[in-house]
Amino acid sequence: FLFSTMGAYKYIQELHKKKQSDVMRFLLRVRCWEYRHLPVIHRVTRPSRPEKARRLGYKAKQGYVIFRVRVRVGGRKKPVAKGIVYGKPKSQGVTQLKPRRNLKVVAEGRVGKVAGNLRVLNSYWVNQDSVYKYYEVILVDPSHKAIRRDPRINWICKPVQKHREKRGLTSSGRHARGLIGKGPRHLKNRPSRHATWKRNNKLSLRRYR
Repeated sequence: FLFSTMGAYKYIQELHKKKQSDVMRFLLRVRCWEYRHLPVIHRVTRPSRPEKARRLGYKAKQGYVIFRVRVRVGGRKKPVAKGIVYGKPKSQGVTQLKPRRNLKVVAEGRVGKVAGNLRVLNSYWVNQDSVYKYYEVILVDPSHKAIRRDPRINWICKPVQKHREKRGLTSSGRHARGLIGKGPRHLKNRPSRHATWKRNNKLSLRRYR
């Protein structure tokens, strides 16, 4: 009964949940081979995963753009000359360091830097191999009349939304900042971990008048 009421997008969604199936293994392998030969950042005419893009806010109309980007996987080596860190032994590490931000945030930042006149809405995973992860980033043109006149998306035209991907305001950026969860376990993440630390460690003395 469930399958009789499923639409086309639901079928695609269920197919992507089974990445070990023969169909998906073949499709991902062929697509990965294609992506590997393309530039690091390139615009695509339509999303590779239409059902995922639509769930994240994409519409197939004027003003919406899709960019595909690849990011090298692995840890973040400390950028120091000849592996020499001048300082305390605690900070001597060079190789086994991990980045604070996830790879999806890094991908969004690189696309936002290339397409400076567009606003990053969201992004999603499309493929990966042993060296790279491939993401597709949804961007919106804030100067397009179709976007400015649409009450559901024209919030992104405000000046405060410029380079939101660089300030951790996208979905994956908020995830990296620990702002996804709610409740008593996540109180110290708001407004940010640094702000909470500063509030708890600041000595505030009332002036005697």
